[in-house]
Parts: sequence; structure tokens; C-alpha cells
Amino acid sequence: MNHDNMSILSLITNASLLVQLVMAGLLIISIASWTVIFRKLFQIRAARAATDKFEAEFWRGGDLQALYERSVSQPGDHGPLARIFEVGMREFAKIRQQDPTDRNAMVEAARRAMRAGYQREMDELESQLAFLASAGSVSPYIGLFGTVWGIMNSFRGLANVKQATLAAVAPGIAEALVATAIGLFAAIPAVVAYNRFSYDIERLSNRFDTFVEEFSNILQRQSR
Repeated sequence: MNHDNMSILSLITNASLLVQLVMAGLLIISIASWTVIFRKLFQIRAARAATDKFEAEFWRGGDLQALYERSVSQPGDHGPLARIFEVGMREFAKIRQQDPTDRNAMVEAARRAMRAGYQREMDELESQLAFLASAGSVSPYIGLFGTVWGIMNSFRGLANVKQATLAAVAPGIAEALVATAIGLFAAIPAVVAYNRFSYDIERLSNRFDTFVEEFSNILQRQSR
């Protein structure tokens, strides 16, 4: 095989069918990973910006009922923290209308509603992270499988050659190693993105959790 046939494209097209299938599968995983990466990047960035905006408005110390009505009337500006606040206020008002004397029930109902809303928001933020984790952990092994298979084929081909030389096995080994390279190409961005997104989501989770407790304390004081 001459130098022109040692290009990456030639190595891929000249690889065995199974190795080509492995490469195609890894390419699909890589495209899917990048799609998830960009989607989660924009989602987390929007959630962080909306959380910053709502916290700044909440801690100005204005009327909570007015903030609730304003938040409900502007669904386009909703963020996860605003939705948690809304379900808490809605449940608090509902229980207060039913039994205004049971202050503990009002606060506990609001806290439970916010906890449920918090869990829904976390499920949404964490969606598809498992795919990135799987892509990052499995892709190298898929590529390694393609490499091992390609190298096996190369050495099996030596059985029909009287004199084994580097030139005889180098093309087959190079073709096989491309599968490992593609596997790493698919895995590395997925692992980096998973770790980064997990960190960002954990920080948002802490902010949501702190807000639930602080808002519950505010409702406790207001119910007295």
C-alpha cells in the first residue's frame, strides 16, 4: 500500500466490513453526543440565567403574592427556580383557604410541593446525562473491539504470505487503529461534558435546595 493509500479516508474504506460497522457506530454515537452536549449546554445556561434573575427579584424583599402573580403572568420568563416558587406559593394559598388556623399544615404542604417541583426540575436538567456517561465509557471499548478484530485479520492474512514484512501488516494494523482513534474521539468530549454538566447541575441543585428551605422559613414567619 503506497503513501496515498495510507490516508485516513483510505484506511477507513479499505477496512474490513466489521471494522467499518464499528466505525459507523462510533460516528453515530459521536454525533448523538455532540447533539446532547449542545442541547444541555444551552439548557443549563438558560436555567442558570433564569435562576439568577429570579433570585435577584425575590430577595429584593417585595410582596410575595405580587411576585407570584407576576411570575405566573409571564410564563415565557420562567426558570426552574420560579416554577418551584410558584408551586410552593400555590399550595400554601390553597391550604390557607381551606384551614387558615393550621399554620404548620400550610408550611409543610408548601414544602412538600416545592420538593416535588424541585425533583421534577432536577429530572429535566439531568435528562440525557446518562447517555453521555455511557458514550464516554463504552466508546473506547467499542473502538478497541474494532482494533482487535482488524489486527486479527491482518495476522490471519500473513498465513498466505511466505515472508512476513512490516509492509505486509502495517496497512491492516493502521486500519484497525483508526477504530480506536474514532472511539476516543467519541468518548473524550462525552466524558468532559458529563463531568462539567454534572458539576453545573449540582450547583443549581444546591441553590434550589437552599431556596426551598429559606422560602419555607419565610412562609413559616408569615403564617404566624
